[in-house]
This record gives sequence, C-alpha cells and structure tokens, in this order.
Amino acid sequence: MLVLAVVLAVPGIAHAAAPDWSGLDARYYAGPIPPAGSLIQTVPLAPHLSVAGAGAAYRILYSTTDQHRAPAVSTAAVFVPRTPAPPGGYPVIAWAHGTVGLGDDCTPSALPRTPRDNEYLSHWLDEGYVIVASDYAGLGTPGLMSYLNSVTTAHGVIDSVIAAHRMAIPLSPKWAIVGQSQGGGAAVASARWATEFSAGSGLDYRGVVATGTPANIQKFVAQAGPDLTLPELGAVANAYTAYILAALREARPDLDINSVLSPAGLNAAARAETVCVHPLTDELAELTPAAMFSAPLLSIPGIERALNDFMGTPVSGYDRPIFLGVGLLDRDVPPASTLAFYDQLVAANQNVELRIYPEEDHSGTVLASLVDSTPFLRNAFA
Repeated sequence: MLVLAVVLAVPGIAHAAAPDWSGLDARYYAGPIPPAGSLIQTVPLAPHLSVAGAGAAYRILYSTTDQHRAPAVSTAAVFVPRTPAPPGGYPVIAWAHGTVGLGDDCTPSALPRTPRDNEYLSHWLDEGYVIVASDYAGLGTPGLMSYLNSVTTAHGVIDSVIAAHRMAIPLSPKWAIVGQSQGGGAAVASARWATEFSAGSGLDYRGVVATGTPANIQKFVAQAGPDLTLPELGAVANAYTAYILAALREARPDLDINSVLSPAGLNAAARAETVCVHPLTDELAELTPAAMFSAPLLSIPGIERALNDFMGTPVSGYDRPIFLGVGLLDRDVPPASTLAFYDQLVAANQNVELRIYPEEDHSGTVLASLVDSTPFLRNAFA
C-alpha cells in the first residue's frame, strides 16, 4: 500500500488561476461524436497557456473511447516548434501529464504549465517535435476522468495523436510517447497498445520515455482497509487514495465500492470528483487512507481482477523500445516500483533501457533524464 500512498505526485500544472478555455469550452459538449480519433474543433490556445518553445499552440477537441467503452470526447493542447517543418513533416511526441485531479477546474490545457514542464516541453519543441498533450477524457469534457485506468488512458493519448494529424500542420507519421509520474504509467500503458489502437491510421509508433513510473499499483491498492498500517506519509496520500476510489467506483458500479467505505471515505471520494490535488490534499489533511474504509477492499468479490483490469501495468507485448528513468531520491513513486517493473520487462524479453539518477528526486528526474532520453528518442525515430 506504500506505493498507493505516495504514487503519482508533483503535478505539472499550476492551479493559481481559474481555467481559461481558449474559446473552446467542452465541459457540457452534447454534439455528435464521430469515430475515435476524429478532430472535432480547433482553436488557438490562449498565449499565456503556451510554453516558451512553442511557435504556435492550439487547443483541440477530439473523439475517443471512455472507461465504459462508449464514444467520448477529450481535449488536448498542441504545441508547434518555432522552426519550419522538416521534409516529411514534424515528428510528434504525445505528452502524458501527471496527477492534477478529476475536476474540470484541473484541466491541464486550460491552465498554465509549471516552470519545470515549461522547460521540459520546450526542450522537445527545440528538438523539432510537435507535442500533443491530451487532458484525458473527463477533464474539461463530460464524464469523470478515469484516474489510473490503463486502457482508457491509452485510448485518449493515442486518439489525440490521430486527431492532431487531421490538423493543417505538416506532421510525420512517426510519433512517440513521453510521460511522468501518473503520466509515466499512462505513457507505458499507451505504448503497449499504441500500434493496435492506431491501426489503420497510417501512424508509425516509435517508442516511449517514462520517468517516475508507477507500476503494479493494483497489488498495493488491494491491501486497503481499516486495519491498514503505513509509515508516516504526507497528507497528499489521502488525495491519491480518494481519486482512486472515486474513479474505480465510477468505472465499476457493479462492485459497490461504497459498501466498504466509512463516512469519511464516502465524503473523500465525493470531494475527489471535483477538487484539484492541492486543495483536496489540504481538505483531507487530518485523515488517513485506513480511515476511509469500514471493511477490507478484498472483501468485495472479484476486486482483484477488477483492479488488474482497471490499473494493471502490462509487462509484455511492447513492440517498440522503452526508456525508464528513475531517481533514487524519489519519495513520491518509490524507486523500487520502477526497478521491479524493469525486471519484469527484462524477464519478458522486452526492449527496455533503464537509467538511474542517484541524486535526483521525483521531479528532478524529469529534467535530469533529458541527457539520456533525448538521444534515445533520436535513435527511435531514425
């Protein structure tokens, strides 16, 4: 349960300002939904929401598939380098963001990026990549964002790239995925199904870069209950627990997650549906993950299979190279999580490269890894 409690932190979005929808407010979209990967609307992104390395930036609305296997819509930001497109078009990076919350006010493309993410995304733009940054379905669009849902997130990330190729931007069919923290998990899940889910689109998936990557989280979540004991952790652990509970019960109402929640847990899960990560952390500061439960999660029949289906991390079936960066001072996603995932990938004969940064923490690994991930992607696109 330790990984659950410290799993997906240091969000890449600044939440001081109210959301700016750049003239594309899709929170209550009720129009037709074309086949997944269709581009529905494009607008210029508000300048203050762009990043330093972008020459042009857009906010798009596109179609995808949600956690109920139903047609859905999502938004994304698209950042274009300042340099002209090379012959054959710009190569593309899909950026998978970290934990921000489940509410519409947390939507990444409607908020300024943090200085770290500004620098990180600008680096890739300076390298000549167009960046497509999905918000994930349910953030700024109807429905609830399905937090940590591996398959649903993969659909959202992959469909954003398919949709971006329908814009009036010269794009190469070659693309890769980059993600950090929650987005690191989203990136590797998207990598597992990138070729399959983009079949028929003409895209050419090349590889994935993931830092601070949580894996096998479902095994820790299964331990949750009123007798759970944890080492002393920050209050943010309560927010992550609440987000998982809110998303899981929405995706799987048949499990009756509420039946094992205490009154405090019911309130926390309800608040998690709308409150962003920093204020929710403050709200739940006096709670503990154990206090959210009135009975063990494992007392629900079928919960282990449901958790694996919902948030399991595939350890085989990848058809392109994987880059994993881990900081040994990471206290948000324990390094052991990524290192164990690496061992699983090696045992399954997957093409994986591991880089360890002994002096870096969760956030610091993002920028520190560029010295290694930059040539990794260059080679992947060759």
